Amino acid sequence: MTPAAIAALPYRPCVGIMLINAQGLIFAAQRIDSPTPAWQMPQGGIDEGENPGVAALRELEEEISVTPDLVAPLSETRDWLAYDLPPEIVPNIWNGCYKGQQQRWFLMRYLGDDDQINIQTAHPEFSEWRWIAADEMLGAIVPFKRQIYAQVIDEFRDWLA
Repeated sequence: MTPAAIAALPYRPCVGIMLINAQGLIFAAQRIDSPTPAWQMPQGGIDEGENPGVAALRELEEEISVTPDLVAPLSETRDWLAYDLPPEIVPNIWNGCYKGQQQRWFLMRYLGDDDQINIQTAHPEFSEWRWIAADEMLGAIVPFKRQIYAQVIDEFRDWLA
């Protein structure tokens, strides 16, 4: 795809969830499909007509088996945040229909026990997970998402370890 063709593409509507434990550490999971270590927070697309808050709860359940009764909503980002994919991977993700993602991020406190988190779902996305501090999260995310993660961490800083 040419740079002009990529620039003309829309952003994919998406939610992201910063799930924190009682100590203010962030849930991070290793992507199963990454050739290099790539840790991230849960995130996913918003279905047509779906409310972003509902999408966030659905994504938690789909990706890590965390049901709505196991979380307490704390906050959400003031604005939608967007990031661009590296041009070389645009044609290979989402059938080349999007240049990146526009996300609404939600902060939620995890109320359950660690053994209630299950990444071996119907369609696993992660190979392992752990609780990490904000600075470690920034160092663990792929470079093209680092700026958006920094914005999310900045907005939710008061709740973090």
